[in-house]
Amino acid sequence: MKFVSRLYWAAAVLGTLSFQTSVFAQDSKLEVIQHWAVGEPSKWDYAAIDTSRHHLFVTKGDNVEVLDSSTGKLIGEIPSHGAHGVAFAQDLKLGFISNGQANTVTVFDLDTLKVKQEINIQGQNPDAILYEPKSQRVYTFNGKSSDITAIDAITLKVLATFAANGRPEFAVSDDAGKIFFNIEDKSKLGVIDVATNKLITTWSLKGCEEPSGLAIDKAHQRLFSVCQNKTMVITNAKTGQFVANAVIGEHPDAAAFDPKTANVYSSNGAAGGTLTVVHQNDADHYATVDQVVTAQSARTMALDSESGTIYLPAAVNGKFEVLVVGSK
Repeated sequence: MKFVSRLYWAAAVLGTLSFQTSVFAQDSKLEVIQHWAVGEPSKWDYAAIDTSRHHLFVTKGDNVEVLDSSTGKLIGEIPSHGAHGVAFAQDLKLGFISNGQANTVTVFDLDTLKVKQEINIQGQNPDAILYEPKSQRVYTFNGKSSDITAIDAITLKVLATFAANGRPEFAVSDDAGKIFFNIEDKSKLGVIDVATNKLITTWSLKGCEEPSGLAIDKAHQRLFSVCQNKTMVITNAKTGQFVANAVIGEHPDAAAFDPKTANVYSSNGAAGGTLTVVHQNDADHYATVDQVVTAQSARTMALDSESGTIYLPAAVNGKFEVLVVGSK
């Protein structure tokens, strides 16, 4: 994901087309239930949640702020150099931050939030970052150099850097030896074999322009790519075949799947800001059921898989906030 600038969004055109209510099959009963004020940023990117410790991580360029996910209270800050994403290795009690400006990965202790090490990588502008538990490896998806770096999460040594065949965006793991990532400038999905640290194939995303956010339903092996032409494309993770698509909001960036509700979410930063809710009727059939009004620029998010709460960083009236979305 690209950094989101408060000044950019302040100058954005607000009169863009909104959803037609006729596309919604039902009301998802979600709304913004809290606004947490967290300072005045110049830019920000991913949000991520450590559900084991109830810590919400918000990357803000020169640092990562850690909030209590129940109250919004600031717990701590981790210094960084152009922070983009955060990944968690719960089995090792370690966290990893991708630093786009420094071309490094910051390693920190999940319990204390103290920095343990900074790893230099060959790739340029590491953006998305992912921990793959089967191999105990960390992968960074490097936007400027269009490649991917694999790091041993135990030794903290770089294992390989290999071509992504395009500009990589968000990535997910099936926890069974495969990693999938969107290729933004090619409108494709890439597939990595973690056993060999190689890109083994790419799949075209039918009807998708500039895919960014990606989510996975591991039980049904379905991938959800959100695209800049206001479309979510669903792909079979076993075969790469097109399954379905659904209408989403304007300027999406992040995606998330909640197996408890069978809802897929797309956070969309334009047209005033919306959170699209797409319901999975079954593995092959999907319906857009709601758009939750959020805030202009609220285009990244984190889903608490235990509570179903969704957190969206945004600039609201010149201040930086985290919007908390939950049940009405």
